[in-house]
Amino acid sequence: MVGFCCGLRAETLAGRGRKLEGATMEHKSVQTYYGEVLQSSDDLQTNACCTPDAMPAHVKAVLSQIHDEVLTRYYGCGLIAPLSLEGMRILDLGCGAGRDVYALSAMVGESGYVVGVDMTPAQLDVARTHQEYHADKFGYAQSNVAFHHGYIEQLGDLDLEPGSFDIIVSNCVINLATDKAAVLRGAHHLLKEGGEMYFSDVYADRRVPQVMAQDEVLYGECLSGALYWNDFLTLARGAGFADPRQVEARPLTIENPKLEQRVAPLKFLSATYRLFKLAGLEPACEDFGQAVIYKGSIPHAPHVFALDDHHVIETGKVFPVCGNTWMMLKETRFAAHFEFIGNFNTHYGIFAGCGGESPFEIDGESSATSCC
Repeated sequence: MVGFCCGLRAETLAGRGRKLEGATMEHKSVQTYYGEVLQSSDDLQTNACCTPDAMPAHVKAVLSQIHDEVLTRYYGCGLIAPLSLEGMRILDLGCGAGRDVYALSAMVGESGYVVGVDMTPAQLDVARTHQEYHADKFGYAQSNVAFHHGYIEQLGDLDLEPGSFDIIVSNCVINLATDKAAVLRGAHHLLKEGGEMYFSDVYADRRVPQVMAQDEVLYGECLSGALYWNDFLTLARGAGFADPRQVEARPLTIENPKLEQRVAPLKFLSATYRLFKLAGLEPACEDFGQAVIYKGSIPHAPHVFALDDHHVIETGKVFPVCGNTWMMLKETRFAAHFEFIGNFNTHYGIFAGCGGESPFEIDGESSATSCC
């Protein structure tokens, strides 16, 4: 299966419906780049925004049912399909023509619901055109998706109820947002308590110089809009996501000598994070002597459940956890799939090795034991 390539699925707004207020130079640049410069993913000049070939079999099976027109208009740098989605209400930020929306609509089932938000009417027209097709394909009595026209930096302007989503996803779009902190704050506001933001994006190993950020090609290629990874962690915590968890990451190689010179010495990676909305999370991983046992009951994960790259939990095995990890499992949709040992009555200090190091210093191998 070939890789897929990313971006804000944008085309020129002229003549394609209502123009959103407050369009910035960056918005217009992205719209031009993806609407006029790029005609297909083959026109991208780097591999920065490409989804890796490997993906779970159940995800491949779902994607095989997506309409060809929707698939050909897809750009993304990762997989945004976490486990245990049945009956969930999901919001996709920067949904474009709807590939991820429709894939998730199959995974949540007929009792679930998926909403997409994008700034480009032309892309939303494609997405809406195929609502009945996918409802029929999945055997639903009616479509379980909806699409909204708007900026992901201005989620409060949309007709979306606060605290109404179980999961918010985004696929290589936040790097192109003009106000990344606003995106994270808006997502936190729309999530239910115990909900999570699960998304893939591009990050830099240092802050991107302003001159580079103004380069339309580098911006459109998902590079010069990338956040410095440590600034992202600060913004996430500031938005209310106290303990960001990295699920996976892979280094990005530009593979374009001219553009490599323009971005040097910066390094980039594509990473998937999950951010839980849980009021009780602490800034650090604290040890209360707790542990969990995974029952192996989550669909597509009978032998092991990976919460993040530091917590890969084997079925039936006692797995020590910090207080934050305990809450991420016990106070979310994952609770029914675990047995919980201990409580918060006794505090033993701070856990060591629970993450937080630079992702550029990680070799990419996931630990098969707890982070303690």
